[in-house]
Amino acid sequence: MSNFWSWFIIVIVAINLLGCAGLLLWNNSISAEEAAKETTGHSFDGIVERNSPLPRWWLGLFIGTLIFACVYLALYPGLGKFEGMLGWTSASQYDSEVALVERQTGPLFEQYAQVPIEELINYPEALAVGGRLFANNCAICHGSDARGAKGYPNLADDVWLYGGSAEQIVTTITAGRQGMMPPMAAAIGNTDDAVRDMAIYVQSLSRPDVANKGSNAAAIERAKPKFVMCAACHGPDGSGNQMLGAPNLTDASWLYGPRLEDIEYTIRNGRSGHMPAHENLLTKERIHVISAYVYSLSHKPDTKGLPSP
Repeated sequence: MSNFWSWFIIVIVAINLLGCAGLLLWNNSISAEEAAKETTGHSFDGIVERNSPLPRWWLGLFIGTLIFACVYLALYPGLGKFEGMLGWTSASQYDSEVALVERQTGPLFEQYAQVPIEELINYPEALAVGGRLFANNCAICHGSDARGAKGYPNLADDVWLYGGSAEQIVTTITAGRQGMMPPMAAAIGNTDDAVRDMAIYVQSLSRPDVANKGSNAAAIERAKPKFVMCAACHGPDGSGNQMLGAPNLTDASWLYGPRLEDIEYTIRNGRSGHMPAHENLLTKERIHVISAYVYSLSHKPDTKGLPSP
């Protein structure tokens, strides 16, 4: 926050406190002549306003409130950037609470970290912890059920952009991923017909029935030779490349939608996806537990008769 906004806040707070104090003094300072009057002379519809100051207890309550406000502002950082006498900040409070939780839960996560992910999925207690971590850190994009949304991968199936092994999941969560599909319209002809032909061809890779509809067969024949421009990432057969994060176009899973219009948009405009790195947000032990939870979504655990790790 800039100094301007700090001073803006300070001035507003000071004006409010001084204004309240002045209002109390003005209300309580009545001359002897005014005090002798029973009313202020104001009346409406038979209702007369009496000329009485605030009750002493009420006035004391207001004064106490002003004193409390001044003491609070002196002790705590209520005036912009100026720290209070106690040196308290919300950031330091947060850090202390995080440190406390870390001391309390650290040994448990260290214990979980000693168990390979492939085995850790067999422990319900560890998965429950991983599920809560997932809800706090991953559900905002992938959904509370981890089934994703348009542009966000479904983690509960067997389709993986960068691989679904335990090691690859840990790498994805730790370092993040940056996916990019460049616009390909210019490379395949830069016309609406060329884009439509390629979209039909790509759709047919996972839906053989598409080739039997109307003039789709001719469109597929026109687009097939041009698919070589896409093969560098998606492979000659369209089965994708997990090293690059290039999707498999031959399955029924679509990150941005299976409709012809969705595929055309992708070809014409490209796509960009970003999975943020969590190495600076979570400890490696917590990443290990979250990875076990994600891994368990597509691998059935065997929880019979297993003790806690």
